[in-house]
Amino acid sequence: QGCNPLAETGRSKLQNQRAVLNQQILRAVRMRAGAENLLRATTNNKVREQVLLELSFVNSDLQILKEELEGLNISVEVYQNAEETFSIPLVPLGLKETKEVDFTLTLKDFILEHYSEDSSEYEDEIADLMDLRQACRTPSRDGAGIEMLISYFLQLGYVENRFFPPTRHMGVLFTWYDSFTGVPVCQQNLLLEKASILFNIGALYTQIGTRCNRQTQAGLENAVDAFQKAAGVLSYLKETFTHTPSYDMSPAMLNVLVKMMLAQARECVFEQIGLSGIRNEFFTLVKMTQEVAQVGEVYTLLNTAMNQEPVKENIPYSWSKLAQIKSDHYKALAHYFTATILCDHELQPGDDEDQQEKALSQLYDHMPEGLMALAVLKDKVRRKQLGKAHLRQAIVHHEEALRVCGLCKKLRNIDVLQEVLTAAHKRSLLKYAQQETEDDFLSLIQAPDILPKTEHKIETIAPQFSKVKVKDFFHKLGPLTVFSAKQRWTAPRPIRIPQGSGELGFHLKGGSPVQVYCLDPLCPAASMGLKEGDYIVSVGGVDCKWLGVNEVLEKLRSVGEQPLEMEVISCQDTAASLHSKSATYSVGMQKTYSLICLAMDEDKIDQTKKAPLKLPFLSWGTKNRQKAASTLCLPSAVAGSSQTKKKLLPFTLLNTESSLY
Repeated sequence: QGCNPLAETGRSKLQNQRAVLNQQILRAVRMRAGAENLLRATTNNKVREQVLLELSFVNSDLQILKEELEGLNISVEVYQNAEETFSIPLVPLGLKETKEVDFTLTLKDFILEHYSEDSSEYEDEIADLMDLRQACRTPSRDGAGIEMLISYFLQLGYVENRFFPPTRHMGVLFTWYDSFTGVPVCQQNLLLEKASILFNIGALYTQIGTRCNRQTQAGLENAVDAFQKAAGVLSYLKETFTHTPSYDMSPAMLNVLVKMMLAQARECVFEQIGLSGIRNEFFTLVKMTQEVAQVGEVYTLLNTAMNQEPVKENIPYSWSKLAQIKSDHYKALAHYFTATILCDHELQPGDDEDQQEKALSQLYDHMPEGLMALAVLKDKVRRKQLGKAHLRQAIVHHEEALRVCGLCKKLRNIDVLQEVLTAAHKRSLLKYAQQETEDDFLSLIQAPDILPKTEHKIETIAPQFSKVKVKDFFHKLGPLTVFSAKQRWTAPRPIRIPQGSGELGFHLKGGSPVQVYCLDPLCPAASMGLKEGDYIVSVGGVDCKWLGVNEVLEKLRSVGEQPLEMEVISCQDTAASLHSKSATYSVGMQKTYSLICLAMDEDKIDQTKKAPLKLPFLSWGTKNRQKAASTLCLPSAVAGSSQTKKKLLPFTLLNTESSLY
């Protein structure tokens, strides 16, 4: 499972470089933290000057390392399809890196302590879990890789319920590195592990989407599907894990990443529409104009979101610039298509004037001052003037896209991006040069903005975890509804019913495992220690945790005249059955001590009297050994008490024979 971590592929090289950078960033962060602590602690001016100088060096190193990590994040050409393409690159997410985790000791101790089972019998299951986690660090970039990550995510749900009680940490430290800053996050919380795996599922979907061949219809459909699924996983992560300590999984960052994936899906939909070619026909061009304007609009919104706090500080600079470039590029295409409609299509006698007027008016929020849609269609001069205004606006957007691309070092090194932007710019210049130029100085028309509109709905696709069938590695422990970390059970205790005892003296109910009810207190099983509500876990040495009532009854009958041997467990959660004013505990000592909380009415307390001295935490006495028949010894419980009240000790030593519920 998983890819060979030593394989020399472009993607593995990037991930290896990311891992090295993460370690360097970790060292620099530790040095900075140490220098800052020394700066706060020292009062020596000379030491402060040296520390400030060291801090400036460390901060510069961190900035350089961050820029190198950003360079890995914008290395989009590695993730693109290997075929020759003439398309603007799409942006994938890099996988989060993690350190190895050893579950062995923690899970084995918990199995022995909590489930009272031989932990050595579960060594293979623990090894399978660790192997699956290791494979998830290098998933293959296809459906099998997605399925493997989802299967580990589902296994974590089983592991959490079986081994991670909500009241304490288990001592397993999970370390994950931020995808954008490289800063590590270490927690003893399984939720960090689950959230990071979800992030990597979304990241892998983006890598699958960028790998699709965008020169074919099927490839573009797969790309749209992959980006929608990536957006769905990241949206699910944002809604489910709301307090993740990592910047790349913060709600604000995830919100931007979801927008980016949906924008890239929208871009692929536009490419899909125009894949077979764009006919130079009036209504076809109107449709394409609105579709491409929609792409430009979503990238404008994405660029705005990327430049908001607190995302602005951590999002790669080149990503926000690429969103700005795409916004200008697709807006330029919308103006170019509109200019083509106006310059190349004159209203002919046989054309439907009403339909063309309606289609043209739908392109704008409002027509330029003094112009009407039908008048523009009928007047050749006005058509040309408005068309040239759109061409001028297209050229302005193209030039802005090229300018921004030239300002970003990472983007200007992507050859295909430069080629696409330059070709689109030249096409608009050529179209403008073909128009008559004598009226340029007389034309004052400003091209209005194009209204975005689409017939193709793009939305997130929620993750469908139920499609991946996973078997619980620790299935042998029993049904999860009963055998979980939240519920505590006694160790299995043997119940031996002598032969020839006749009726069992109890009934069975429930699913698996079966539960004892209607127990006859005089039956042999009760005398051997069977209790109402016990669960039967084995009969005759055969495990029965997953058997139903009929199957267990069949095993009980199959014993015949032989002595019946079975093992049962009881629930240890007795907090509800204890008195509300008592805190009783036993830690394996010979005697059990009980804290008695004396409840006295307020009107019986003389506030003027001095408070009595506090008694020591434990009082060792044997006066009341005869009366201490239970863990509670309240004054109101003593019948026929005389006027002379005996002093009650707050802690009463109980006899070993006294009953402890």
